[in-house]
Amino acid sequence: MIITARPSYSRIKTALSAIQAHDQLELQIVAAASALLRNYGEIVKNIEADGFPVNEKVYSVLEGENLITSVKSTGLGIVELATVFDKLKPDAVVTIADRFETMATAIAAAYMNIPLVHIQGGEVTGSIDEKVRHAVTKLADLHLVSNRDAADRVIRMGEEPGTVFITGCPSIDIAAQVMKNPLLDFDPFSKYGGVGSKFPLDEGYLVVMQHPVTTEVERAREQVTETLFAIKNLDMPTLWFWPNVDAGSDGTSKGIRVFRELEAPTNIHFFTNILPEDFLKLIYNSKAIIGNSSVAIRECSFMGIPAVNIGSREEGRVRGANVIDVDYNRDDICYAVKKHIANGHYCSDSIYGDGHAGKKIAEVLIKVELSYSKRITY
Repeated sequence: MIITARPSYSRIKTALSAIQAHDQLELQIVAAASALLRNYGEIVKNIEADGFPVNEKVYSVLEGENLITSVKSTGLGIVELATVFDKLKPDAVVTIADRFETMATAIAAAYMNIPLVHIQGGEVTGSIDEKVRHAVTKLADLHLVSNRDAADRVIRMGEEPGTVFITGCPSIDIAAQVMKNPLLDFDPFSKYGGVGSKFPLDEGYLVVMQHPVTTEVERAREQVTETLFAIKNLDMPTLWFWPNVDAGSDGTSKGIRVFRELEAPTNIHFFTNILPEDFLKLIYNSKAIIGNSSVAIRECSFMGIPAVNIGSREEGRVRGANVIDVDYNRDDICYAVKKHIANGHYCSDSIYGDGHAGKKIAEVLIKVELSYSKRITY
């Protein structure tokens, strides 16, 4: 499996641990794309620091963060991954979710006759992500999905029921660990740096993570500007996390930089990346999360964290009672945040897993025969 980005690692970390610990499986890791880039947190350093050896590194992201560079980066990924797979000779390749790097992984493995294991298939969302996710499903040989809704959809797409397993999402495992010890026992400003004002967090704060929508790239700057003004108008301490390396992220990033320069907000601090456990601790202790990241739908449903989901990026994804959906309108965003704060935390919802997905994934990889027995490539 290829770890290509910040969310990819958090959504597979516990499975990596379970595979590494099992005497019938051999773990190989390939770090690629934005996981290697400083501007997106150099996730590869976190992987290695957590004790997972990285067998190969694939530099495949072209600068520009637009539609053309996304396509070319996908093509470059196919070329480079074919070489890596030929060198490592894996018995199976495991890939995650719906990013353009996931598509490159799936195509390279499928055309090289290497069994492909897909995690988090069968879900419905907005933008091109859903098309990629379903395309990868059709290229995959084994499907490890988050819930019954996703399993049923994969089967309706024509996949054999015997190849579909409900394991839950490994990121829920980390959320479950955090809920056992949720104390905010670190200072994010001193530990992770970032840019912007520093402020006390003990009286409450918000978390924002907003990515560009690949089918609405021309509106990325306009969309993030509405959220920025909403957060400024709310005048609450806010921890804002940088967008993924998706098409349109140049517009999102520019919107943030221009707003920061012209408006000089004193209640927002911007971060590039932090460890998955620390990130979920920050979310758990917040008043609400705002934006369009799937973490608001997945992990936050399990932790019961109020979530304001903006726009179409997560449209159609199964969600819990913790989510309020709004459009890119600063007044609507403010209203939803205030409504959530008045309500407080919600009950935990296990629609994306029960906290044991990593172990379940390792068990499935052992018992299912896909013409391989020991080596799983990440």
